Amino acid sequence: MPAVQNEPSAAGAAGKIRDHLSYVSSVHLETERLGLRMEVCAVKQFQAERFRATYRDLLADAQCAPAAHFFLEELYGAAEFEERDSQFGRIAGAIERVFPASVVDIAVDLAALHALTESLDHRMAAHWRSFPESTRPALRYVQSWRRTATPDDRRRQLEVVLHMGAALERVTRSPGLRTALKLMRRPAQVAGLTALQGFLERGFDAFVHLRKTSRFLSAIETRERAWIHRLFEDEPNAVAHALEAEAVITEAP
Repeated sequence: MPAVQNEPSAAGAAGKIRDHLSYVSSVHLETERLGLRMEVCAVKQFQAERFRATYRDLLADAQCAPAAHFFLEELYGAAEFEERDSQFGRIAGAIERVFPASVVDIAVDLAALHALTESLDHRMAAHWRSFPESTRPALRYVQSWRRTATPDDRRRQLEVVLHMGAALERVTRSPGLRTALKLMRRPAQVAGLTALQGFLERGFDAFVHLRKTSRFLSAIETRERAWIHRLFEDEPNAVAHALEAEAVITEAP
């Protein structure tokens, strides 16, 4: 499989989006060719459960819950995004014509994050398959994580998430943007960009509830950096036990 492109070859936002989504498509084709779909789903599901455990307090907080759900479901979730990818890739040029520059930057970040995440999940799935079925899922996850990427890859993934979160925070503070987003619904529909429009509106509505966005993003950065360190540096069985302990906490009444 080709490496993730750090600097897409095509110029402009539309070219970057097309390059990233072309890469995502190649990853998906490789996943199907190798018969890894079930393993990719297992990796994504495990990660989604870990995120729900790590951010249990934010998900229970009235102010933070919308933003936490947005991050979990739209950025780190296990959902399939074929419709959104198709719209992005097919009409990437229209994004620059329909939306303001601040929003276009978010779309580029989203495509970049999607490409990196799909690549990492695909590679993890290949290692996940190599372990016996009797292997504890948490230990299987830790070992697959270590064989897949470097700490720099994972830190880059987190940095894109944080950059996008900061950009969403900025646009929610722009006077009149919520009204402008509503006015863009029809042009976005005509341009075939309803999935992106929905993503932006959900992101706006999630972040507008936050009074202290910096605290929310700081919690994500601190916790994810801690997990990145543990997943790479700590003794594998100890990390697996820690993952299992978090999962138990989320199931408690």
